[in-house]
Amino acid sequence: MPPASAVPVAMRPAGAIAALCVALVLAACSTVPPVERLPGAPESNTPALPASDAGNEVAIYALSLIDTGYRFGGKNPSAGLDCSGMVSYIFGQAANYRISGSAADIARKGRQIDASQLRAGDLVFFNTMNKPFSHVGIYLGDGRFVHAPSTNGRVHITRMDNPYFSKRFEMARSYFN
Repeated sequence: MPPASAVPVAMRPAGAIAALCVALVLAACSTVPPVERLPGAPESNTPALPASDAGNEVAIYALSLIDTGYRFGGKNPSAGLDCSGMVSYIFGQAANYRISGSAADIARKGRQIDASQLRAGDLVFFNTMNKPFSHVGIYLGDGRFVHAPSTNGRVHITRMDNPYFSKRFEMARSYFN
């Protein structure tokens, strides 16, 4: 048997495992993750667009309001926010974009987009009260959105594939290019 120094590293058991790990890491880094598709959303062959600067600002500002208290009809953080009040407040502060009304009113504005094309700052709408577009949240990316639900009592992040919300998802709208 040849001395250990004469056997190539890849042939040694520990070296083979290390080489395999490095190869897997490099392969993972070189692949593009698949476009996220929400349950029930139609398949789309259109690649996702990068987030806009305004959309990123909206998403970042939304994160700053995590744990803000809920208040029905609330339109500012000091008094509490409901879902549409949160969206209106954040869009005004972060993007200087005036948007107002109920979640259903907001759903009539903007540009409807395929759920597979969601970008940070886009709005996601849900039927949570047995009426269309009764809840709205701000999409963050990575399958998550920020919203102000009455049941939790605080602004927080929820996954789009959450069993409750995935069944109630209705539409996505974009307000940015």
